[in-house]
Amino acid sequence: MSGIAGWIDWERDLSGEQNVLSKMTNAIQHRGPDDEGYWFSERAAIGHRRLFVIDPAGGKQPMVYRSGDHSIVLSFDGFIYNFKDLKAELENLGHRFGTESDAEVLLHSYLEWGEDFIQRINGAFAFAIWDERRQALILARDRIGVKPLFYKVHNSGVLFGSELKAILAHPEVKPEVDVEGFSELFGMGPIRTPGFGVFRGIQEVKQGHYVVFTKEKADHHQYWKLESTPHEDDVDTTVEKIREILKDTVKRQLIADAPVVSMLSGGLDSSGLTSMAARYLAEEGKQLGTYSLDFAGSDKHFKADLLHVSRDEPYVKIVAEYANTDHHTVIINHDQLTEHVFLPVEAHDLPALGEMEASLHLLFSEMKKNAAATLSGESADEVFSGYPWFHQDEFLFSGTFPWSAQIRYFKDVLNEEAIKTLQPEEHRNRRYQEAVSEVPKLDGESGIEEKQREMSYLFITRFLPFMLERKDRISMHNSFEARVPFSDYRLVQYLFNIPYSIKTVDKVEKSLLRRAFKGYLPEEVRTRKKSAYPSTTDPVYYQNIRKMLNELIEDPQAPVAVLLDKQKIRHISDNLFEKSPFEVGKMMEYILQVNKWMKDYNISLKL
Repeated sequence: MSGIAGWIDWERDLSGEQNVLSKMTNAIQHRGPDDEGYWFSERAAIGHRRLFVIDPAGGKQPMVYRSGDHSIVLSFDGFIYNFKDLKAELENLGHRFGTESDAEVLLHSYLEWGEDFIQRINGAFAFAIWDERRQALILARDRIGVKPLFYKVHNSGVLFGSELKAILAHPEVKPEVDVEGFSELFGMGPIRTPGFGVFRGIQEVKQGHYVVFTKEKADHHQYWKLESTPHEDDVDTTVEKIREILKDTVKRQLIADAPVVSMLSGGLDSSGLTSMAARYLAEEGKQLGTYSLDFAGSDKHFKADLLHVSRDEPYVKIVAEYANTDHHTVIINHDQLTEHVFLPVEAHDLPALGEMEASLHLLFSEMKKNAAATLSGESADEVFSGYPWFHQDEFLFSGTFPWSAQIRYFKDVLNEEAIKTLQPEEHRNRRYQEAVSEVPKLDGESGIEEKQREMSYLFITRFLPFMLERKDRISMHNSFEARVPFSDYRLVQYLFNIPYSIKTVDKVEKSLLRRAFKGYLPEEVRTRKKSAYPSTTDPVYYQNIRKMLNELIEDPQAPVAVLLDKQKIRHISDNLFEKSPFEVGKMMEYILQVNKWMKDYNISLKL
């Protein structure tokens, strides 16, 4: 895993722009603290920050191949799951390799198959290829959007980077946000529209896409998308296929030249992956390290809600003992959460979630002490249709994103002038219509089945990228790699076409996954009802947040003040918290984060 950054210009000489490229790559040093590399020519300045996980000695980047008088240069972030298979195929075609890295396989794949090579690779990746022969820059992301990649067309060239901060570090780029950017923040919350970078002029390469830039134009290519086809396998065959894909991808994602551990929540998803991984490592005489998160006082403060049904820790202990892992529980208190509540702004360069990301940061910082990478159960709920939203008519037929209710207060705290200018509700409706217009229809499907396919599409293409972005930014902020086996595109595509009635064949969410993990988990865990990533219910933490928010709304110099209605905020935070603690709590955190972001990035909006 790494961080990439660069600058291409078809008219300006970049061969002497070392200082600028250093600023861009240093901005993402956390993504790769172990090594750095630079490559310059008249037209290109390409940088790389490297985290040692695969082939520390041989995987130095940018990686360069000489073809006559021209160079082909690669800067790559991620992990190619099938790189060993591709390497063997390329060797049979006459290619010779000097390293054991997946980056070199990626570069040779491009040399052999051109742009079509991207169809052959399976992994979590974002890369830039500068091809001097064509005077072309290629930017690409993996099919599901595990790894990030932003870009900005700049004068007669292009800037790119793994994170927004790499582009913002360029001295000629100003952190400007227009009305549409603020409409996105308050209409969509932290669940951004694919490709939209919020900052004026900055875009993100969409998942499943690559872009070819030349002096004349930018060609956007969608090389992968979800397709609707009839599901013809019976239940037993379906379960077996799911199990075989999971076994294959878990085994591939354990490949590393540094320790790999696993997150363990005690839920179905992470527990099943943990058990599979533990068995593979046991065959090599190794013990898997596992980590869980708990909040101080959670036994007293826990409150069940739609997404959080039961405490995790009792189930964590059962799985750790069953799979014989070396387990560590990280206990987090309200003071730590308060101290780190603004860290997500720094990690995302945008307002994000508060304590849910602060706790993840504290967990990863402990895991980093003993490992370089972790397996994560992220994505299972989105691809297996595990959320309650998938079967409740009020969400299926709501005419908007099903998670809108969770962020409903984000827009409700705006003043009348801000609502009139930003029109957050209209912005969200427009984004929703864009999303549902993309859904591939299946002939003969209608009614609730059609709505459930639509729901699945929304979660895979909108909600899942938000979850993966959170996992990437917070893990890489700790120079730590998070691997997500449930995001293997083979599994995602297969599950997309399985009707919800089969996904819940045993009258419980994720029935197929529960069957696939039979024999890998104790029954009380395999049959445990879904409970989402833990969120604190500690009253002291929310007292701290409410105090901070009250101080903010009384400060006329607060950057976000121009957007807010103080009376609305007071009413919601003082009167509605007991009824909707999660939703109101997230609103309070989000307003604080928006203000911190506007202040730190010197952003203003003139209404």
